[in-house]
Amino acid sequence: MIRIQRLGCALVLIGIAGLVAYSQEKGSEYVSPSEAAPRGKAPKLQVQLLNPGDPTKQYAVIFYYQGDEAFSGLLEFAEKYHVTSAHFAAIGALDGATLGWFDPQRKMYKKIPIQGQHEVIGMSGDIALYKEKPVVHTHMIVGSPVGTTQGGHVLEAYVSPTLEVMVTVDPVTMQKRFDQATELTLIDPALK
Repeated sequence: MIRIQRLGCALVLIGIAGLVAYSQEKGSEYVSPSEAAPRGKAPKLQVQLLNPGDPTKQYAVIFYYQGDEAFSGLLEFAEKYHVTSAHFAAIGALDGATLGWFDPQRKMYKKIPIQGQHEVIGMSGDIALYKEKPVVHTHMIVGSPVGTTQGGHVLEAYVSPTLEVMVTVDPVTMQKRFDQATELTLIDPALK
């Protein structure tokens, strides 16, 4: 009986160790949507209002500093300028990024590491409010030195030497809601 109990305990410990190893592997390869927003990593970000006085504002949000993180900077811009609804497009270059592909079964982003210098062929996204705070949602396509491309949801992107983001801020507020099925925050035009 004692031998069976010890065997049972050993099997439970093996199972726990396997689960921990799986979750650590899962944690390094996947990230949950709620953990995907870096902060405070764009100290040299510069902003210029392009059309003062218009109800629909247009900004040039420029990253000049090699190493500034673009997602973090866009979030800081949205907070500082009280952006409640916007869309944007960008071009430039990066030295390293992590993009993501949303896996609906896991409800997590599978990380796509981008190593070294790449051109930003296109980056687009939007900003809306969730729980009264701005949320940035952006995707990008990058090109390698040999012309191959990769793309996905932006988790982090390190600027080198510049990223030029043209942001249009709308005079209305867009709201997001939490979607139980995907565990994502999604824009809901019905919310006011």
